[in-house]
Amino acid sequence: MPIPMRLKELIRLIRSCKTAAEERAAVNKECALIRTTFKEEDNEFRCRNVAKLLYIHMLGYPAHFGQLECLKLIASNRFMDKRIGYLGAMLLLDERQDVHILITNSLKNDMNNSTQFIVGLALCTLGSICSPEMSRDLANEVEKLLKSANAYIKKKAALCATRMVHKVPELSEIFIPVTRSLLNEKNHGVLLTAVALITEICTVKPDTMPHFRRWTPQLIRLLKNLIMAGYAPDHDVSGISDPFLQIRILNLLRLLGKEDQECSEAMNDILAQVATNTESSHNAGNAVLYQTVQCIMDIKAESGLRKTISIDSTAVQRHRNTIIDCLKDHDISIRKRAMELSFALINGSNVKSMIKELLDFLNRADQEFKSFVTLRIFQAAIKYAPDKKWQLDTILQMLKGGGSYVNDEVVASSIHAIGEARDLYAYITQQLYLALFADISKQPLAQVAIWSIGEYGDLLVAGAGEDDLPKISEGEVLDLLQSVLNDTVTSFITRAFTINALMKLSTRYPKSAGRIKEIVARYANSVDLEVQQRSVEYLALFKNYDSLRPGLLERMPCINRGEKTESTVTADATSNDTIPIATVSTGGQASDLLDLLGDSLPSTQPLQPQNNSTTTSDILGGISNPSVGGNALLDLLGSTEDSLLQPISSNPSPPQIAPLNVYEKHGLKIDFNFEKAANNPNNVVQMILSATNSTSFPLTDFVFQAAVPRLQILAPSGAVIPPNNSGSITQVLKVSNPNKQNIRMRIKISFNVNGNTVQDQGEINNFPAECN
Repeated sequence: MPIPMRLKELIRLIRSCKTAAEERAAVNKECALIRTTFKEEDNEFRCRNVAKLLYIHMLGYPAHFGQLECLKLIASNRFMDKRIGYLGAMLLLDERQDVHILITNSLKNDMNNSTQFIVGLALCTLGSICSPEMSRDLANEVEKLLKSANAYIKKKAALCATRMVHKVPELSEIFIPVTRSLLNEKNHGVLLTAVALITEICTVKPDTMPHFRRWTPQLIRLLKNLIMAGYAPDHDVSGISDPFLQIRILNLLRLLGKEDQECSEAMNDILAQVATNTESSHNAGNAVLYQTVQCIMDIKAESGLRKTISIDSTAVQRHRNTIIDCLKDHDISIRKRAMELSFALINGSNVKSMIKELLDFLNRADQEFKSFVTLRIFQAAIKYAPDKKWQLDTILQMLKGGGSYVNDEVVASSIHAIGEARDLYAYITQQLYLALFADISKQPLAQVAIWSIGEYGDLLVAGAGEDDLPKISEGEVLDLLQSVLNDTVTSFITRAFTINALMKLSTRYPKSAGRIKEIVARYANSVDLEVQQRSVEYLALFKNYDSLRPGLLERMPCINRGEKTESTVTADATSNDTIPIATVSTGGQASDLLDLLGDSLPSTQPLQPQNNSTTTSDILGGISNPSVGGNALLDLLGSTEDSLLQPISSNPSPPQIAPLNVYEKHGLKIDFNFEKAANNPNNVVQMILSATNSTSFPLTDFVFQAAVPRLQILAPSGAVIPPNNSGSITQVLKVSNPNKQNIRMRIKISFNVNGNTVQDQGEINNFPAECN
């Protein structure tokens, strides 16, 4: 029989093929020759033929007929044959095929071989193709090799043990006693694999954590030696001493420090040293810094690094520059972690410098970060502002940088913050006017600016702002608002804000009332019902109740937080800081307005938060909850809407019903809160759904469907649930249960997360007994 061609010649032949058909013909011809050689039991060229077959397998052609030939090569005494045989076994065999069980005896024999390279081949193959059965059979052999004096064999055995523990977690009990000695090795390869093995054991067997937490000082000492060591050519990567081992140790410390105060306390100093001494000009340093930030974020010690930074000014100064530099990193994951930690760094003493850096980051941030960043900047400005003028300037810069990514809640809260700054009405209105004049495409900025112009437009034209700016005329203000209405990118909500502002300005600019009336009349036939309804009502006010217009449209009173009930926006689930949002009182001027209109003030029940589409229903301000006076005006103008405020009879207080968690999967959590009146003939239960998102991606296109007899389900407050528990959406369900039967509800949920569509359904049958 002719001598088979060498591997080099086969590669050259296949590469010279001009077409796919020519390549297939060459491969089929060579496979036929290899099969013939295998049948004739040609031991001389078996190694060469298996090597060619592996190359053919890598090209995507079937090569399963060479599996048994690999086993024959493994059984050979020649190292060359064993090397090709083990390589073939790793490529052609896996745990799903029964053939791989035949290799168990050969592996056991080779792991006891006197040649370290043959032992290494056997360990690599075992780690690649081991099944649970094979792992149990050979675990003791691997444990013996972990005690070997040879560092090469030790690191191979540790990697193999890591794979076996992953397959069969209970085998960790065999390897735990020998792991302590591995951490005393000087060889970095052994240390790296030992830390990987301990990490895997902690992951698959969390009950072993207390045992390994006792080794935290030893791990800290290893890490300290790495960062303090001088130049070592064997381990240096871009000036960083063995970044691979540093990252492994940091990852293990993160696991050990989670939920453990004492362990986290012990690692604070070393984390500070790593963050301070690591060079960030190369990828190796950035990788270490990323893992350091991740460790800082996850440890739970009460005085741990993440919590200490808000108290210890020395620690803040030591770490702040490093974290801020990471905001400019090319790696998005590093930027995200640095962003989260930067907000934790903010306190009263550094708020100006930190907000300046974060506003700069906002201007260049990725789209998925902008909503979160604007919310947290607003939160910090409210909590730590040194003075009111700086606070309003910061809010203005946030609105400019955030663009269309500013949340509706932040828009309402910004209006509230402006309403509190009585001495700065003229200044902030002037600045917002200039910002709107420069760019009318940013809808949140436009809404806040238009509200301010409508409320304080008289101060704007009076020149009560900064003296060095040119005086603004009434005509210029109306021209700007008219350009907003005419712009194609303006949303219906912004148009509704503008109609409201124009109506307010009709009393501030009496000479321009005729022009304002003409502008409002153009939208009496708008395709948006909200804009159309408000325009028709305002025209009726002009026509039939013009004498009442100045009193109805006077300036909104300053809302003091200490006197009003507040709702809040929570920045994320890990923060206790909240943002106050304005609400409207039902007393005071509202009562006077009803007296003016010949009506009386009914007692009211609490209002549910309104959707953004109804934020303009209050002609007196543009804040989300409608006031009693706005409702009286609707009745006055002949509106067909039902009253928004229903009187409550003097009945006993309603029963308190505990909330119920109805769904918690895929990072989505849905809770039901219940409200039920005491005197309730139809036994109506109001269920307020609250949905939050704990993933790092926003949940979009959220739809909640329910099936239960006599159900009324209202529209949700939105379709996007912000990431990291930074917000929620609500939806109201009303169930009438006159027969007081046990409520059973079928639900169906769908949403998109990170490009994937998730659909789920189920049944809720554990409602509290008070609901029946």
